[in-house]
Amino acid sequence: MRRILGHGAIALAVIGGCTPTEPSSPLPVGAVAFAPPSGYTVWFDRTEGCAGLSGHMETIQWYVVPEVETFMTDQGEKVGMWARRGDQEVIIIAGNYVNHEMVVRHEMLHSLLGQRGHPVEYFEQKCQLTWETWAVAE
Repeated sequence: MRRILGHGAIALAVIGGCTPTEPSSPLPVGAVAFAPPSGYTVWFDRTEGCAGLSGHMETIQWYVVPEVETFMTDQGEKVGMWARRGDQEVIIIAGNYVNHEMVVRHEMLHSLLGQRGHPVEYFEQKCQLTWETWAVAE
């Protein structure tokens, strides 16, 4: 837990700035497509449940930037990011966080909401998918 909380500044940059990008925005350097692990389906179901929303995980294109703590974007360093690229939704995860439930579900919640920003009702109250609320929920 300390390791996760110790990266709060980096993580806040990610979670504070998960905004959709334009269709022409490039993927982060080193990003590669990957098939989401089967456990992501369980996490997506949990996220739908807490948010009271429904979506289609199979429509998301998944990318990982292998073996990194963060990746650089035009908005700064990130550990995860949801983006809309034309008609496609993309979720990109830093390799060191690919198995971190809160980081992955945070980006899934962006997909379900399909909007910019972090509405407190969803990210803090209903789903506890911020670093601060996740730590308390655990």
